[in-house]
Amino acid sequence: MNKDSKIFIAGHRGLVGSAIKSELEAQGYSNLITQTHSELDLSNQLKVEEFFAKEKPEYVFFCAAKVGGIYANNTYRADFIYQNLAIQNAMIYSAYKYGVKKLLFLGSSCIYPKNAPQPMSEDVLLTSELEYTNEPYAIAKIAGLKMCESFNLQYGTNFLSVMPTNLYGENDNFDLENSHVLPALIKKIHLGKLLRENNLEQIQKEIGDLSLLQKHNITQESITLWGSGNPRREFLHSKDMARACVFIMQNINFKDLIEGKEEIRNTHINIGYGEDITIKDLALLVKEIVGYEGEITFDSSKLDGTMKKLLDCSKLNSLGWKPSITLKEGVRQTYEDFLRSRK
Repeated sequence: MNKDSKIFIAGHRGLVGSAIKSELEAQGYSNLITQTHSELDLSNQLKVEEFFAKEKPEYVFFCAAKVGGIYANNTYRADFIYQNLAIQNAMIYSAYKYGVKKLLFLGSSCIYPKNAPQPMSEDVLLTSELEYTNEPYAIAKIAGLKMCESFNLQYGTNFLSVMPTNLYGENDNFDLENSHVLPALIKKIHLGKLLRENNLEQIQKEIGDLSLLQKHNITQESITLWGSGNPRREFLHSKDMARACVFIMQNINFKDLIEGKEEIRNTHINIGYGEDITIKDLALLVKEIVGYEGEITFDSSKLDGTMKKLLDCSKLNSLGWKPSITLKEGVRQTYEDFLRSRK
C-alpha cells in the first residue's frame, strides 16, 4: 500500500475498524474511505456494488459484521448467520468485480471446533463439531474465509483472512445485554462500584432503568456472573490487532501462504496474544483495576461455552509480528477510555 492508496475500512466505527483507521492515520495513510450504516447497508448487494463501482477502492479492510456475546449468539441465531452471510457475499464479490488489489477479511476464533487441540492452529478448522452456542456465526465466518480462498484460486485475487482471538479496547461495546465478556465485566463491575457508592444518579444516566441491576445480579454486596468462571480465554487489545492487520496488508500476499502446498486450504492467519486466563481471574483483574470492593460470585447453572480457546499464532509470529500490550495494561487503558466516554 502506498500512503495515498485508496483504502476502504468497512466497519470503521467498531472496535477493530476504528483501531485500524487510527493506525493507518498514524502511519501517514491519507486516502481513507468510510461509510456509516445509514450511508451504506453492507448487506445490500446492489448498493455495495454501486459503491465499489463509484469509489473503486484499491485496498479493503473488511471489519464489518454483526457481533455479540454468548447470549446474543445463542438467542439471535438466524440474524447472526443471515446478516453476516449477506454482508460477506456483497463485499467479497464486489471487491472481486471491481478490481480491489487486496482485501483483508476479519473472522473469529469461534470458527474452530469446540474440542480442538490447544493451542488451536489454522489446520484444525473443520476437523470436528463447533460450539453450539455460536455455531451460526461461526459457519458464516467460515464461509467468508472460504470465499476469499476460492476467489483467489479461481480468479487470482489477493484476499486474505485473519482470525483474531477475543478483542477488547477503545470503542468497545459495553451494553449489558449483548457485549462480549471483557467489556461486560468492566460494565458490571463498574456499576457495582457505583452502587456501593450509592451513586444512583450516575447509574441511571448510564443504564436508564435501575431494574437492570437486579436482572444482571448486581447488588451492593456482590456481583454474580454467568457460568462457573473456569473457562479460559485469550484477549488481545484492539491496538495490537490493528497493528497486525496493517502489517499483514503491507507485507503478506496470498501466494506467500500457499507456497509448497499441494492442496490449498486453511490459508487464514491467527492473530492472538499467546496466553490465556480463566474468566474468574479476569473478573478479579477487572475488580482490582475498577476498584470494586464487593464479592464476585458465579452461577454455574448457566452456560460456560467452550472451556478453552487459545490460538496458535506461530504462523504470524514466523512472518515477523508479535503483540506488545499486556492484558493488565490493556484492561487499565480500556477502563480509562470507558470512564472518559461516560463524562
